[in-house]
Amino acid sequence: MTVRELKIKTNVVKRLFKEQIAYGKEAQDQQKRIDKLIANGADEADVRKQKEVLEETLCMIPDVKKRLAKAYEDLQDKVQDPAYADTEELKEAQTVLADIEI
Repeated sequence: MTVRELKIKTNVVKRLFKEQIAYGKEAQDQQKRIDKLIANGADEADVRKQKEVLEETLCMIPDVKKRLAKAYEDLQDKVQDPAYADTEELKEAQTVLADIEI
């Protein structure tokens, strides 16, 4: 296992965490859009289409959470490896794990 691989695993966790946040925000924004359409008396077909978009977003959230949990676990295992002792990559990995905490 190389330091580069630890760095890659750290970046995967960071990316998946950002993705999870983005899907959550997108779901909230989409719900607001739907509420606004309903309040403005928009065509039922438009509202239905926006609800489909919201459903697709909501379906992605569990998938991202599952992938993040796996990547997080993989990274936790890697930081235990003594080969990484005193490296910047180890410090960054530990910081990411502490910041995210699943």
